[in-house]
Amino acid sequence: MSRYWSDLTHKLTPYVPGEQPKITNLVKLNTNENPFPPSPQAVSAMRAVVGDDLRLYPDPTCSELRQSLAQLHGLAIDQVFVGNGSDEVLAHAFQALLKQDERILFPDVTYGFYPVYGDLFGIHYEQVPLAQDLTINVDDYLGPNGGVILANPNAPTGCLLSLGQIRTLLQGNPDRVVIIDEAYIDFGGQSAAALVPEFDNLLVVQTLSKSRSLAGLRVGMAFGQAHLIQGLERIKNSFNPYPLSREALAGATAAVADVAYFDKTRQTIMAMRQWLSEQLAALDFTMTDSKANFVFVEHARMGAADIAGGLRERGIIVRHLTANPRTQNYLRISVGTQAECDVLVSALGEILV
Repeated sequence: MSRYWSDLTHKLTPYVPGEQPKITNLVKLNTNENPFPPSPQAVSAMRAVVGDDLRLYPDPTCSELRQSLAQLHGLAIDQVFVGNGSDEVLAHAFQALLKQDERILFPDVTYGFYPVYGDLFGIHYEQVPLAQDLTINVDDYLGPNGGVILANPNAPTGCLLSLGQIRTLLQGNPDRVVIIDEAYIDFGGQSAAALVPEFDNLLVVQTLSKSRSLAGLRVGMAFGQAHLIQGLERIKNSFNPYPLSREALAGATAAVADVAYFDKTRQTIMAMRQWLSEQLAALDFTMTDSKANFVFVEHARMGAADIAGGLRERGIIVRHLTANPRTQNYLRISVGTQAECDVLVSALGEILV
């Protein structure tokens, strides 16, 4: 019954999320989920709020969570925005800050939601080619534009820009907003949130889905000077003034406070990434220098589709991103537990014989 669709709906090419199959004993390494459970303090906090108060709306200002995030990053509460996952935060940012006359810029190999949002909100954009080694050249983003959005570390490559490179980007775009999407920053980089007091054109977007094991809770946030946050609030309050449930607010606030658990699990993942990279290199894979909770690999002899198919037959799923010809022979593999990575390496040894 698509005859009832609007012209916009017909024209859209929606974002395709990672597969979530319901298979027993599956080794699931395709969506960059954290292999560790959430902070026990976060789970306890969520359980504590499940009761009669669920009949009441949650705090529309999310003040306690925003204050916790502000304290964590040395910012003021009016420099913090929260929403229903970083995807929603990004959607608000596209509408509030990037809907300009000139084309916005983002890489040709990056998070797949950027072109989707451009098409959805009628925003003109240009996809800037990555360098031959799949890294971002900041100089490519210093010409005329309506704004810049970069994932850092980039997805799916995992390549990281330094704070110095981001500073160059901000200085080169003084009259345009620069959005740094930091979904994976906690696995090897320094957050650009430290630059917020210095640059009035910087918005930093983060999530609790990855490094704090709360993908199922849907909590995202943004950091920027107050005038940028006010723009996001205007869009949010015209769309959904209550973006986070009582459970989400309680769990997220507790997770942010549990720094010890956060640091222990992320350090373990980074060490496992290094181990997995060494094992894959020994199997003749080449890879980018990923600073995320995944590796992005290409094999010297066997095609990505054949490897992904062989893994699936053995109950292991990884992400084969086929949309871009430049990366269609690469696999993105989430860093799992030691046991999951052992199973992966063993299976690859069988497939690559």
